[in-house]
Amino acid sequence: MPDKDVKTIKDQILFQYAKIIAKSAFNLDNGVDAKKTHYGFIKETFRNLKSGTMSWSDILREDMQFVEKEKECIYCGTKDNLQKDHIVPKTLQVNERCSKCNTIQAVHNIIFACKDCNLGKLQQGLYTYWCNKHKEKPKAFDYLPVLLEKKYLKTIYKCHECAGTLDLAIENIHPTDIDCVVDKYIK
Repeated sequence: MPDKDVKTIKDQILFQYAKIIAKSAFNLDNGVDAKKTHYGFIKETFRNLKSGTMSWSDILREDMQFVEKEKECIYCGTKDNLQKDHIVPKTLQVNERCSKCNTIQAVHNIIFACKDCNLGKLQQGLYTYWCNKHKEKPKAFDYLPVLLEKKYLKTIYKCHECAGTLDLAIENIHPTDIDCVVDKYIK
């Protein structure tokens, strides 16, 4: 069941990010445990992010973590057949600026993935891909690797901003709804 205060794409992005902050603050492995044990903290963080009294760090922080991270597939952990993967497909065409957009085309949007995971993901949004890959796990989206999810949320936020869909209201919103800009504008 979605949180009652999460009504738009922007809200869902910020709520997911608030769970990441909770996981980090309380040294938790996943968003399910974070929500179960620190829901008040997540709600307060979400409200602060939404109101602008708190902001997320610049994506350069995640870029540095990516550079310092051991080379392995972010999706499955293998060290074999690694490729650079664009988290948000670089073929996204929200508008004519996408092909030159530093957010989409440059390091902000890149992680390492093995050939199998990279091909398996293809032109899907991250949450859709992850939930399909881990169908056996309820709320699979809450088990994404933190670095991957942070880079994705900051990148896809910019894409929604360009598409004018940040304030798109969706009834019973789900984290996979964040991917809607990928589904609509992928070429």
